[in-house]
Amino acid sequence: MDIKGINWYPGHMAKAKRLIAENLKQIDIVAEIIDARIPKSSQNPDFDNLLMEKPRIIILNKSDLADANISRQWINKYEKKGTVAILTDCKSGNGLNEFAVKIREVIAQKLIRRENRGIGGMSIKVMIVGVPNSGKSSLINRLAKGKKAKVEDRPGVTKGKQWISVEGGIDLLDMPGILWPKIENPISSLNLAVTGAIRDDITDIEYLAGYLLNELNINYKQLIASRYKLGDTENLEGHSLLKRVAKNRGFLLTKGEFDIERASKIVLDEFRGGKIGRITLEKP
Repeated sequence: MDIKGINWYPGHMAKAKRLIAENLKQIDIVAEIIDARIPKSSQNPDFDNLLMEKPRIIILNKSDLADANISRQWINKYEKKGTVAILTDCKSGNGLNEFAVKIREVIAQKLIRRENRGIGGMSIKVMIVGVPNSGKSSLINRLAKGKKAKVEDRPGVTKGKQWISVEGGIDLLDMPGILWPKIENPISSLNLAVTGAIRDDITDIEYLAGYLLNELNINYKQLIASRYKLGDTENLEGHSLLKRVAKNRGFLLTKGEFDIERASKIVLDEFRGGKIGRITLEKP
C-alpha cells in the first residue's frame, strides 16, 4: 500500500520544548521514556540538541505490549552503544526496581563529588521526557506508589511541569510529551499514530488501521489470523484486510455494506490494548 505520513505539532508542544530548556540547569539526569513497540519512531530527535550534554537513560516502556525477543535485541543494541537502557511495564511494575539503581550508576561520579563536598544527602533531580502517550505519567505514579501525575490514555494530558518525590532520594520532574515539528519519515509518523502518540482525530483511522494490519500481516500473520479469523491473507493488503475483519465481526451498515470505520477503531484499540498479542513494529 502507498505510504503517506502525518505531522502534528500543536502550540503547547513548542511551549513544552521551551519549558524543558528552561529547567535543564536544575536537573542531574534525564530519563527518556520511549515506547518499546516502536523504539526508533518514539525517540524524539530534537532531544539530542535540546538536552545537550545532560546524562541520560533510556526507558523502553510498555514492554508488556512488545515482543519480548525484539525488546531484548533493542537493549543489546543500546548496551553496545554505551547507552544505559531498561525495560519497564507500568501495569505490573516490572523493571521499575532498576530505575533508581541505573540513575545512580550513570551519575556515580557526580554523587561521589557531592559526598566529598558534604552535600551527599541532596536529592537527585531527574527530568522525565518523551513523546505523548509513552506512559511517562503512569511510570511516575508507579514510582511514587500512588496517583500523583495526571494519567489518561491519550496524548497531550500533561500540559505543565510537575515535581514528584519518590523513594531513593529522587525528585522527578514530569515534562509534557512532545513530538518534533516535521516528522521526515512517514513510517515513523504512522507508527506514532497507531500507538496513540498522535491524536486519532487528526488522522484517517481507516488508512491507519489498514497500515497496521498490513504490517502485522507481514510480521505477525498468525496473530491477526487467529484474532480476526482471517484465513489465508497471502495476497491481501490494508483495506482488504479491514473489510475481512468487518465481515468476520459482523460489522454491517445498511444495504449490506461493511462498517470499515468500526473495524478500524476495533483493530487500533485491540492493538493498543495488547489484545492481538505482543507486537513490536521496529527491529534494531
